[in-house]
Amino acid sequence: MPAIRLGGPLSEKSTSVVDANVIISLLLGNERGHFERARAFFEPVREGSASAYIPAAVLAECIYVLTRAYRVTREDAATKLIALLDYRGVVSESPAVRQALVLYRDRKVDFVDALVAATARERGFRVFSFDRDLERLAK
Repeated sequence: MPAIRLGGPLSEKSTSVVDANVIISLLLGNERGHFERARAFFEPVREGSASAYIPAAVLAECIYVLTRAYRVTREDAATKLIALLDYRGVVSESPAVRQALVLYRDRKVDFVDALVAATARERGFRVFSFDRDLERLAK
């Protein structure tokens, strides 16, 4: 499935794929030099004059690092990442990524399970899992 542009027109030449360490630096601001570079990068993305592609795998890594290494609550981590996805220039794999963050925040499920459920819902697929809670989540 092609990338979904949440803002204006998408140009491959002006789109950067963003790594988790940049997002974490932006959200935490704990290393001044990295924070300033991340903030400068994301400012035009927020306004929509530049594009940033954030893969679901990067969001999963962000959730893991924020909640495990930095002890950010799941609610705060998900809320901050949802806000980042709302930047005008952010490109995502599908709307299911945003929905997965909402499910992760609100339903107390693992992010990957939330992504599986949201993807199944979005595409009209069933979930095949040995985890009954995941199968129920997808309905």
